[in-house]
Amino acid sequence: MPSLITVVGKSDSGKTTLMEKLIRELKKRGYRIGTIKHAFHVHELDQKDKDSWRHKAAGADTVLVATEGKIAMVKDVARLLLDDLEKYFDDMDLILTEGFKQENRPKIEVFRKDIHQAPLFSKDGNLIAMVTDADLDLAVPTFGLEEIEPLVDLIEKKFL
Repeated sequence: MPSLITVVGKSDSGKTTLMEKLIRELKKRGYRIGTIKHAFHVHELDQKDKDSWRHKAAGADTVLVATEGKIAMVKDVARLLLDDLEKYFDDMDLILTEGFKQENRPKIEVFRKDIHQAPLFSKDGNLIAMVTDADLDLAVPTFGLEEIEPLVDLIEKKFL
């Protein structure tokens, strides 16, 4: 299975922006990247009354929508743990997740001093790096908000 790193941080810290930058740089370096986004709102893959929505509404536990070159799945799960989701990414080099901050996984935290008072995971043993605009003294490497290449160098060295 590929390595998995989760990007964490408080609301509006820039997690999605960092994910986009990491994906672009890793793809530029030739890696196959999978992502998992933890969402708090239930939404349907397809619009109401479309075929896939109707299948799910009729009681299907899993609906897979396939088009030329792409698949998307809606699946009922009893629990939401990364261990249960990783199996869908066995053909990737790396899995990046956004959220899942309670999981016992390697974490990169995004912390912006103008938005929040303190980082969430500065003392967490799973923290591998901090991306921030603050001057923090931490036991892990710290990167500025635009220091993507050095951060990806770290990811390559430790996980790829």
